[in-house]
Amino acid sequence: MAQVRLDQIQKTYPNGFKAIHGVDVEIAEGEFIVLVGPSGCGKSTLLRMIAGLETVTEGTMSIGDRVVNDLEPADRDIAMVFQNYALYPHMNVFDNMAYGLKIRGLAKAEIETRVKKAAEILELTDEQLTRKPRQLSGGQRQRVAMGRAIVREPSVFLFDEPLSNLDAKLRVQMRVEIKRLQERLGITSVYVTHDQVEAMTLGHRLIVLNAGVVEQLGTPIELYERPASVFVAGFIGSPSMNFAAAKTADDGRTVQLGGAEFALPDGIFTDTADRDVILGIRPEDLTLAAGNDSATTMTASLVEHLGADTLVHGYFGTDRSDMTIRLGGFHHIADGDALALQVVPEKIHLFDPETEKRLG
Repeated sequence: MAQVRLDQIQKTYPNGFKAIHGVDVEIAEGEFIVLVGPSGCGKSTLLRMIAGLETVTEGTMSIGDRVVNDLEPADRDIAMVFQNYALYPHMNVFDNMAYGLKIRGLAKAEIETRVKKAAEILELTDEQLTRKPRQLSGGQRQRVAMGRAIVREPSVFLFDEPLSNLDAKLRVQMRVEIKRLQERLGITSVYVTHDQVEAMTLGHRLIVLNAGVVEQLGTPIELYERPASVFVAGFIGSPSMNFAAAKTADDGRTVQLGGAEFALPDGIFTDTADRDVILGIRPEDLTLAAGNDSATTMTASLVEHLGADTLVHGYFGTDRSDMTIRLGGFHHIADGDALALQVVPEKIHLFDPETEKRLG
């Protein structure tokens, strides 16, 4: 188990394209960090730089008390689990897990002990250890890939979108298993995914990347409740946050949205009087209005019944701004229905229209 330190890490390719812009992060011993962001944001590039599969253009990268910028992957004391499993098809499960130990020259008895211990942790049976990868399900093959990493007893685990090839049900199951495995072993882990649900459920902290820049670093709940930018607010949460152009009152205590006026929480927002803003509100923080409450009117265009929840998609205002609301349980709402919506004031987020950074 080791600390990982990225000190102003940059990556520029020979053609001049800059993929990583000055990432500065300290990952504590035993911490599970998730790199999350859309395709092409640089998360896999950053992971490969930690692994030594990509060179560092500028900055210092340390694992434990060693600077590893110029170390080969084999010398970094890391183990990596790939998206495509990367198993040897001609070897059985036992030999796939043991191969890395054999080429390091470990004794046969030590190799067998480590493989059997990893197999027990991952619930791989003796019969499965004798099978070839083609005889296993996708979930079992991913367990073997993780077992191959576990037997090395590394200081750092690296995961490169390991669940993206699995079906939805198996992804949920394997996500739980990876979380339990990391908690049991306590090994420092860096996990890459584009799936924000995976990120929210797995990580102690998340690093949200956008075009090679760290948009925000924090715990899942910090990113969910206080996103630093429109990008983070829109990426974290499913369905994503609603955004609309709005304007605050002269005293900064209310905001106008879709012809209605809503109170802002006392003391939360500063420097927001009499200005244009981007108002953000999550689908679950909109409620159906009762009586003569101040409300904005939304026209439903699509209703999704999910059992526990009902998602209503629609639009409001003269500019027909998109809006999604999440209502608990089943609701009889049809396409074209006009719904009066009330905003939960404490859940309002305000962003600067020019910088798209959080206000308050």
